[in-house]
Amino acid sequence: MESHIVKIKTIKQVTHDVKSFRIEKPEGYVFTPGQATEIAVNKEGWKDERRPFTFTSLNNEPTLEFTIKRYADHNGVTNQVHQLVPGDELILHDVWGAIAYKGPGYFIAGGAGITPFIAILRQLHRDNQTKGNTLFFSNKTAADVIYEEEFKNILGSDAINILSREQKDGYENGKIDEDYLRKHVTDFSKHFYVCGPDKMIADINAILEKLGASADSVVFEK
Repeated sequence: MESHIVKIKTIKQVTHDVKSFRIEKPEGYVFTPGQATEIAVNKEGWKDERRPFTFTSLNNEPTLEFTIKRYADHNGVTNQVHQLVPGDELILHDVWGAIAYKGPGYFIAGGAGITPFIAILRQLHRDNQTKGNTLFFSNKTAADVIYEEEFKNILGSDAINILSREQKDGYENGKIDEDYLRKHVTDFSKHFYVCGPDKMIADINAILEKLGASADSVVFEK
């Protein structure tokens, strides 16, 4: 198992609890949009605390980017990562991941589950291949929506934000459940890309199957 020690170059605040980190890219390090790696903080006591994070940059870029949500309820890795500053070091491991683009369809994401889709949609945008794709993005409040403007720019009115704990103009309110999918999905023969909390993935996969999506066309991290 190869690992690389890399420096953080820049850090940007994306939402109140999400930051994007631009880091050095090891030579020959390649990945497919949607894939992830395990990262640890290169500090005493944290080097063996590895957690999976998805690349949100594209392969042609000179640096790697990760878009990371901080979970402040426990002193875990994301909390540590959010305290880092440019010049601090991370430990990168091998590339892995089962979420890959297979053709036009519906991206269904809950919260930080959007991360595998960021690079996929950015790549499609770069290749002028976004046609036929729709994003259903579920968050608690409008303040939690990651890269909202960018997704609007990529998908236009096919980037749909659903808020579960806030009523706000320009956003749908509720959750992505059977009624929602029955109403908003026009073609169950398309691909479905699902990422979010484990329970959400299980629930949505079961609903999609019930509504006629074939198991082969549903892509999620197993």
